Amino acid sequence: MDRTRARQLRKDVTEAELALWRHLRLRQLRGCKFRRQQSIGNYIVDFVCFEKRLIIEVDGGEHSAQAAYDSERDTWLESQGFSVVRFWNNQVLTEVEAVKEVILDALASPPTLILPHKGGRR
Repeated sequence: MDRTRARQLRKDVTEAELALWRHLRLRQLRGCKFRRQQSIGNYIVDFVCFEKRLIIEVDGGEHSAQAAYDSERDTWLESQGFSVVRFWNNQVLTEVEAVKEVILDALASPPTLILPHKGGRR
């Protein structure tokens, strides 16, 4: 995925993503900086805090039909040292305080560390 696609996704924000962004922006949760619609590898994630290695995904109904893809994607992101937390659109829109509590708990956990590959030839 490229920057153009990420830029377009930032413009085409869903109601649920916008509602959650209001709580994530400007370091409102534990002083952590979040970015939205960021490219990581071949994927674009909804929200990411690089400092805490935390990714937040807000899923609509279409994600129930792509569970295998989401699982593969989450596995790859986790292999890169990220934790992935997923919420349904309706959870964000109707239970935002509970969603924020889950995010705060995830931010309180220490970030996953990735050990660098050893140098030299393989």
